[in-house]
Amino acid sequence: QVQLVESGGGLVQAGGSLRLSCAASERTFSTYSMGWFRQAPGKTREFVAAIRWSGESTYYADSVKGRFTISRDNAKNTVYLQMNSLKPEDTAVYYCNRIAFTTRNPVYDHWGQGTQVTVSS
Repeated sequence: QVQLVESGGGLVQAGGSLRLSCAASERTFSTYSMGWFRQAPGKTREFVAAIRWSGESTYYADSVKGRFTISRDNAKNTVYLQMNSLKPEDTAVYYCNRIAFTTRNPVYDHWGQGTQVTVSS
């Protein structure tokens, strides 16, 4: 079972930035698309961003477009999420997962522990 380990979260003021990382244990990481998701208290988990295996194509939820940037380093089996101009409504636990790029649905049933992002107003 592939392991996904998210890190980089924290407490930041509105307008600030954070960079999240997700390290995957699978050797075939470089062959598939990856995505970021988030879950705010009392809400269902939602799609945030996706990136194809090559890094050439990305896709974002409307709520983060222009503020977040997804990237990957296949040599390190790691995907990143640069988050700028953070808003209080970005507060959530952030998770990564393998993703079906065209449907934005997660592929794996299991999730990592996630990383908490809290944005204060």
